Amino acid sequence: MYRVTKNYGHSRGFSCAFRQWSADSHCKNLHGYSLGFKIVLESPTLDINNWVYDFGNFEFLDKWLSENFDHTLLIAKDDPEFELLMSLNNKTAKVIVLDKISCEYFAEMTFKFIQQSLAKLDVEIVSVEVSEHESNSAGFYSS
Repeated sequence: MYRVTKNYGHSRGFSCAFRQWSADSHCKNLHGYSLGFKIVLESPTLDINNWVYDFGNFEFLDKWLSENFDHTLLIAKDDPEFELLMSLNNKTAKVIVLDKISCEYFAEMTFKFIQQSLAKLDVEIVSVEVSEHESNSAGFYSS
């Protein structure tokens, strides 16, 4: 089995803000990170160029990550301050509403987006890891 890894480091600039409203810690407050993403793909075969996947073809993912995580305010649809946070949309923030807020969920939604996007190719997604910084990361895996 062959594997390739695509990294979007923290310096890439997927800077977003969010809060974990149900937390009993400072995480309940709005805070932000320049998120990092690590994607692993695999295939039992190589293409005509002897590659698992052409790194130049990740433009679809670059666009999706930018739309969802670049200078955005991510809010959970069940946040008790939903209306207040939504009032910022298109005024002082680009608000993205999600089912859940966590790096685990960001990894899952990214995994599923990539999986759907690559469905017709002979390549499988193995994992997506999302990191707040070098010390904390969470992932979603194929098994």
